[in-house]
Amino acid sequence: MLRRTFMRSVAAAPAAGLFRYPCGLAAQQRGAAPPDPFQPAEAPNCPMGAGRGIYPGRVVWVRDAEAARWDGATGHWWDDASTDQRVVNRMTSNSLLDLTGRRNEKQAWDALFRNFNETHRRGGSGYRRGEKVVIKINANQDRGPDWSNMARGSRVLNGLPSPHAIAALVHQLVTAGGVRGEDIIVYDVTAGRTIGQPVYTRIKGSSEAGLKGVSFLVGTSHGLAGRLSPEPDLKHPVRFSKDGIPAAYLPREITGAEYMINMALLRPHGMAALTLIGKNHFGSIYFPEDGGWSPRILHNHVLRTAPLGSYNALVDLMGHRHLGGKTMLYVLDGLYTAAHNEGNVYRWQSFGDQWAASLLMSQDPVALDSVGLDILRNEPRATEVRGNADNYLHEAALAAAPPSGVLYNPSQDARLGSLGVHEHWNNPTARQYSRNLGLKEGIELVASVQAS
Repeated sequence: MLRRTFMRSVAAAPAAGLFRYPCGLAAQQRGAAPPDPFQPAEAPNCPMGAGRGIYPGRVVWVRDAEAARWDGATGHWWDDASTDQRVVNRMTSNSLLDLTGRRNEKQAWDALFRNFNETHRRGGSGYRRGEKVVIKINANQDRGPDWSNMARGSRVLNGLPSPHAIAALVHQLVTAGGVRGEDIIVYDVTAGRTIGQPVYTRIKGSSEAGLKGVSFLVGTSHGLAGRLSPEPDLKHPVRFSKDGIPAAYLPREITGAEYMINMALLRPHGMAALTLIGKNHFGSIYFPEDGGWSPRILHNHVLRTAPLGSYNALVDLMGHRHLGGKTMLYVLDGLYTAAHNEGNVYRWQSFGDQWAASLLMSQDPVALDSVGLDILRNEPRATEVRGNADNYLHEAALAAAPPSGVLYNPSQDARLGSLGVHEHWNNPTARQYSRNLGLKEGIELVASVQAS
């Protein structure tokens, strides 16, 4: 059965807790030991922060079991026999239409570009020919020339993004968004990582001429042709808002681009509890005196064991003007998800022992990660979702006056305001957020979810 939740705001009463801890979160909870497994500190449907997007706080979740059909033994999950490109294309198209409320894909992309430009004081125009678009993917475990070399028995490590999902997004940008392939860069620049042949050949080997000009920017080529190497732009540092963390720098290709799409994975993390939109930019940063193209120095500043109301480095990354400040669209690739950042792909108990087979989209990074957290915490096999998994979401939603008291100002130009809206759904069956319940604030989940 297909279930769709698609409700617009109809009530005038404001949601409780905007720009503060919601629903009377007890002060003593803030310093308590992190829960194991994760339990929200606040009640359901208690939004904090301010929603972003054409429809503020809207998150679209599309699940189609036909997209992910791997039998777990034959070939690999990224093969065409295991993942249906036509279904993934349809999921991507439907997500864009539901996110923007437009009738066709061209209108949807135009709406996204125009909304971004209007809200970033760049005028009311849409995309202009020649403007650069960078796509940050999570290639955490893409560390060799051939993914099949990383197989463990019949399974494979999944720090790996879906080639089909990336291809569907790039296809949309070129054919409906009006962006030339030459103006698109797909990247992950952490040392040791590359963008392997399954992604590269699906795009560069496409029969669509427009896709052949797409570039790939990687930390390590591993001898593969057609990959670019990053050069740090030392004029635009990321200044972390806690003493003792040195400045980081970004690739020139990122600081020189006009737009970004953050395409992360729907996945738990063994250290941070989650690796979704917020943590994806660990693959974007350079520390001249501590590791080079590596996020290692930030590991202790994103821990799930930190008390609620602690500084979190992800907020600085989400708020920097060349990272979150340039992002027009956020996507979570959940076609084949892994148990954690170095784990194997697994079938979901909550979907009748099937693959997650999901894509999620939003213009609001906090709302998207909040929904991603709710989905993951209600999957019994996602056992790494522990501790204070949503501490960074509290900090990001309330960045103007965060619970930690930190002054977040990563671009050194102004203190951050709210980066989006956070709340938890009412329950894992109804999956309703505040805007679904008729309130003016909070998250709105538009879901087309095939449960079995």
